Amino acid sequence: MAQTMNTGALHDIRVVELGQLLAGPFCGQLLGDMGADVIKVEPPVTGDPLREWGLGDDKVQWEVIARNKRSVSANLRVPEGQALVRRLIAGADVVIENFKPGTMEKWGLGPDVLLAQQPGLIIARMSGYGQTGPYASRAGFGGIGEAMGGWRHIVGEPDRPPSRMGVSIGDTLTATYGCMGVLAALHARSRTGRGQVIDAALYESVLQVMEGLVPEYDRSGLIRERSGSILKGIAPSNVYRCKDGDFMIGANKDSLWQRLAQAMGRPELGQDPRFATHIARGENQTEIDALIDAWTQTLTIDEVETLMTRHSIPAGRVYRAPDMIADPHFQAREALIDVPTERFGPLKMQGVFPKLSATPGSVRRPAPSIVGQHNAEIYGDLLGLSGEELADLSARGVI
Repeated sequence: MAQTMNTGALHDIRVVELGQLLAGPFCGQLLGDMGADVIKVEPPVTGDPLREWGLGDDKVQWEVIARNKRSVSANLRVPEGQALVRRLIAGADVVIENFKPGTMEKWGLGPDVLLAQQPGLIIARMSGYGQTGPYASRAGFGGIGEAMGGWRHIVGEPDRPPSRMGVSIGDTLTATYGCMGVLAALHARSRTGRGQVIDAALYESVLQVMEGLVPEYDRSGLIRERSGSILKGIAPSNVYRCKDGDFMIGANKDSLWQRLAQAMGRPELGQDPRFATHIARGENQTEIDALIDAWTQTLTIDEVETLMTRHSIPAGRVYRAPDMIADPHFQAREALIDVPTERFGPLKMQGVFPKLSATPGSVRRPAPSIVGQHNAEIYGDLLGLSGEELADLSARGVI
């Protein structure tokens, strides 16, 4: 799957990624998957801390987020490292960074400097609270953005403290919005020739997906609370117990509920005043879930899935990684692909998404296994530094 021809929509775009950990690097992954040439700048020797992240004995999270990237090392805390990166950025279309606001300016890499040397440059800045406002200078991680953006308060069981997802959703949402901003800015540049700065805050990225949480309060004083496995008022839509495991059913629409009642062998429930309308089902959510759960417990997952498919009711198994790998639909759509990594050999990971019909993205190269793996290729071939100059910079800890 690696080293394939670059057919991506961004095949003529060069990105310099300066961020670390999740938000910046995931934005870089998205752009790289769409064909961009992503040059990742890492601290010498130690590299991006994400190289050591993940669960299990082998830390493989890096293999996903650093695919389609070339690695160079540069010490951004010293003037020579800063000057080297400025030269690199002069030939780039996009810069990604997710440092604390003010850090890039301290390094002489602020937008005023970079746009002066490259007016068409697009700078995607990801931070906890954004580049402006009274909290801008505060440190922020994804979990803090999830809390401030409203996510954490509504996730979990009502009688327990706020919970979290098992992934860093605040960071990846911010990266996705940052990527969206880059694509919009590239389109604008095609008309004006001018670049711009994208300001993506962690808390605002989470806020964007909070649906009616704020206007519901503004209009009626309603404050959303934790509701466990359900969305309050949306029924039936839950995970139900079968003889051999759990199964998700979403029949929260009048016609779907009527079909589910038929599948259950109780068509009269479809017209029962307690459940016949969206409002009624929301008011009797506990009762309707209990009815469905009692029914699914008499059947296997296969039996329930067959009935849901026959009656055209949205439903699905609750998957873990082995279930995804074995599923023929995942296989047919290449939702998971095998990438020949340098450290671990063939490794299964999520495929390129979204899928474009005319300019499909691809995984063309595995994650760089060594910090600064492409120093000679990029600093030498691209910037014209000699072998002696590179050796000197390395010896002095600049790269």
